[in-house]
Amino acid sequence: MRYIPIPLRHKPLFHTRSRDKMGLFSSIKKFKGQDYDKLKKKCQGAGVLFTDSEFPAAARSISPKGVPPANVVWKRPHEICEKPRLFVDGVGTGDVTQGQLGNCWFVAACSVLAGVKVLWNKVIPDYEEQEYSDEDPKRYAGIFHFRFWRFGEWVDVVIDDQLPTVHGQLIYTHSRERSEFWSALLEKAYAKINTSYESLDGGNLCDALVDFTSGVSATIDLLEGGYRSDDTKKTQLFKQLRREMDDYALMCAAVAARSKAEVEQRTELGLVKGHAYGITAIKKVPIGNTTLVNFFTGREKIYMVRLRNPWGEKEWNGPFSDGSPEWSKISESEREKIGLTFDNDGEFWMTFDDFVSNFTDVSVCQLINTSFFSFSKTWKEEREFGHWTPGVPGRSLDRAGGCLNNRSTFLNNPQYRFDVDEEVEEVIVQLSQKDQREKKHEGALNLCIGFHIMKVEVNRQYRVHRIQESAATSDYIRSRSIFWRDQLSRGRYVLVPTTFSPGENGDFMLRLFMGSDPQLRELVKEQPKPSCWPCITPANGVVVVKVVSGTGLEKQDSLGSADPYVIIRCGKTKVRSPPVKESLNPTWNCKAIFYRTGLTPIKIQVWNSCLLKDKFMGQATLRADNSPGNVTEFELNLFGKTRAEANERRPGKLTVEVVADADMAAV
Repeated sequence: MRYIPIPLRHKPLFHTRSRDKMGLFSSIKKFKGQDYDKLKKKCQGAGVLFTDSEFPAAARSISPKGVPPANVVWKRPHEICEKPRLFVDGVGTGDVTQGQLGNCWFVAACSVLAGVKVLWNKVIPDYEEQEYSDEDPKRYAGIFHFRFWRFGEWVDVVIDDQLPTVHGQLIYTHSRERSEFWSALLEKAYAKINTSYESLDGGNLCDALVDFTSGVSATIDLLEGGYRSDDTKKTQLFKQLRREMDDYALMCAAVAARSKAEVEQRTELGLVKGHAYGITAIKKVPIGNTTLVNFFTGREKIYMVRLRNPWGEKEWNGPFSDGSPEWSKISESEREKIGLTFDNDGEFWMTFDDFVSNFTDVSVCQLINTSFFSFSKTWKEEREFGHWTPGVPGRSLDRAGGCLNNRSTFLNNPQYRFDVDEEVEEVIVQLSQKDQREKKHEGALNLCIGFHIMKVEVNRQYRVHRIQESAATSDYIRSRSIFWRDQLSRGRYVLVPTTFSPGENGDFMLRLFMGSDPQLRELVKEQPKPSCWPCITPANGVVVVKVVSGTGLEKQDSLGSADPYVIIRCGKTKVRSPPVKESLNPTWNCKAIFYRTGLTPIKIQVWNSCLLKDKFMGQATLRADNSPGNVTEFELNLFGKTRAEANERRPGKLTVEVVADADMAAV
């Protein structure tokens, strides 16, 4: 099990079923119970400006325990400039500049958010109504509100517009335009939901991106992923990032600092280490009619990336940097098309090759499309909320077993089963915990979390008591969220969310996305309960049967083959496998669990899947005794189906694995 620590400063690295595009739900929670509309009307009626008692213009809102900057004066925008505006000439990626806080992760996320109107108008709701008005000055009440997605719900945060200044200048996030205030007010709302401005000092890019979008986030390690040395992987990554940006994904990048001493040092080509940059465009730029073809042999277009430094300065100074000679070789029309400017605004272009060679991490927040009314791929999302709760070992309240390293306690954790119905299907999982940032001043840290996925019996309904076949394991990171995306084969799975160490207490949210309905359910019961009917004999044992494969089956179609599947039956319960196409030596790996009375025999039938009527191929009977903890392998001959044919051999043999136990909570 791998533990991956995340530096806490600068380094970025549904019981509810969602059917709503991008998870933008109509239900909004009011933070601290404050209702924006009611508070604004009250202030307008009384002719006063709103003063927020929940996040006052005081030192504790800047630093709950520390010492805030000296000479801070809280001022409203009209006290800072003559004609304040929420927006000046709309919203742009250059509107956001970092101040005295070490929150480049937040500022970079704001910068990329500004480039996607469909997203920022969810974070900044009713933006036209909130704008300062010269025509109707009475509408101004000194109150604003913003929305963030927090632990499964959108939260509406109300603030007043008193902002911390020194000598009349905003000391934290601000716009290049002195009269524009949306970024400063947005930062104040984000500081409020996290208890203080100081709590934003150092953080994770992905967290801010998720808070702005309700998306799922991941960090791509360009070094560990081998993108620098593998041209095929590099091309695939470019296409992936370009496609996801077209689907409104938000992206940032960073150059990792290997030590605290390296933080904010510049590389030879001008990039700042331990610092977050917003990715604001990904383009293919035609060079077919330019002399650049001599440098990029065989290419008609070059892959380009545009980034922005939240500081508003200190840009890349390598090839294709602002004013570099490479740009003179590209037509003016193409430069205009991609919006090339050479202002000292922190925004710059570079080739994708240089991007991969100079940056170390890319953070991507994907918006998973769950809308039925879409031409792009749609996903079905299911969401579960749960708790890690330490309790008496061996009792049902003990649900904090730690990661797979702790094999004796691992299965005490909460367990969730889901189904993959297609032969192979892409699955996305995001595991999140409640953010501890608001308790940062108390020394609170996020737990180190991750999850493990096991492939289990196709009819599993009760909790797993024996570690089964591994399908996937996430990284374990001291992070608010863990992201995993890969393909799984057909079958039933159990996902176990865990903390790295056992005995830790915490709340979590599990989100699972698939193209088909995953039927995500928590496994709560340990085993079947005895029937209340005295005439029904209760089960007193459990058996797990895995039909691994068949060999030498009967040829039953015109091409001399068959499409065989198996039916496993124990008492009145049966399980059917999918057919294997055109094979007389199929591999099924079909596993089923049965709770039985006594030593009820297991029957395994083989059938040929046909268009009109399936054909019987043979059956075997298995009498497995209860041998605790043992996996027994059998090779079974096939016989006829009826009583008269019971001793009549049929072509083929089956390889079967069995685990049986008198203890129903043994597997």
